Amino acid sequence: MALRVAAPRSLRRLFSTSSFFHPPTVAAATAAAQPRAEPEPNTNLFVSGLSKRTTTEKLQEAFSQFGEVVHARVVSDRISGYSKGFGFVRYATLEDAAKGIEGMNGKYLDGWVIFAEYARPRPPPTSPQDNGFPSYGHQ
Repeated sequence: MALRVAAPRSLRRLFSTSSFFHPPTVAAATAAAQPRAEPEPNTNLFVSGLSKRTTTEKLQEAFSQFGEVVHARVVSDRISGYSKGFGFVRYATLEDAAKGIEGMNGKYLDGWVIFAEYARPRPPPTSPQDNGFPSYGHQ
């Protein structure tokens, strides 16, 4: 015969999700279900899938064969100094940027397949009151 011990009322209330989490809003649910829109063509490219050993110089050298690279940067970890796996390349013209995407998207760089696309603009920062969570003490 199994002996069941009921959890104290305070623990049942603690693990009840109804009092802690609010259901997602309709806007948040529809935004998550929609695929991301294609970014507008611009001269700045976002490059992902980079090796940890890829340097800014190697990135610039690889993309410069498709046009004039104004600026290239591999985003690196502050502590280790290794690449975080992505970077940015800015071309002089839109035509060069299109050639850079066509020439490097899905190609190998330092033994890794990389992906290039037009960079999306950075979203504006959200205010602390608008982070999606209810503020305590304010109704």
